[in-house]
Amino acid sequence: MSSLQEQLLKAGLVDEKKLAKAEQDKNRRANAARKKHGKKGAQPDPARQQAQNKKAQRDRELNQKRQQEARRKERAAQAKQMIDDNRQDRSKGEIPFGFTYGKKVKKIYVTEAQRDQLVAGQLGIVTLVINHEGRRFELVPKAVAEKIRERDEEFFVDLGEPAKSEPDANDPYADYQVPDDLIW
Repeated sequence: MSSLQEQLLKAGLVDEKKLAKAEQDKNRRANAARKKHGKKGAQPDPARQQAQNKKAQRDRELNQKRQQEARRKERAAQAKQMIDDNRQDRSKGEIPFGFTYGKKVKKIYVTEAQRDQLVAGQLGIVTLVINHEGRRFELVPKAVAEKIRERDEEFFVDLGEPAKSEPDANDPYADYQVPDDLIW
């Protein structure tokens, strides 16, 4: 029995050029499929596959780190902007106010009204890095200080908590009240 191509050729439905072109197209598709999927029946190289998987995993981890760093920088920029927009003017401050920063006691100069607000917990102290050389401490309202703490803990320093009106029952120094005007 002859092939379909030979039968079509004998019947006069196709000519030699069309058969040759059809054969050529068939070979091109087969070659393209072979290049795309590799040799027919061949198994993918396990070492190459493993290397590709490791590279993809490394790329995902690197991308995740970059995204985390970008989010951290964005939160830091938001915190800096909030500090710049809401800081209190301390240029006329003459009263020293001591607070702890890390393991050190720092001192800033504030006005009497600002000191009262700090003691009452209405103002907070935040830090602002100046060109990687040093830190500047600023006063901001309590609500802004809490938002800054949420954005980036690095900028938050202290939020003066209001003094307790009722002393602790187990406090051995409950009978000795600390004066309100004590400045350390």
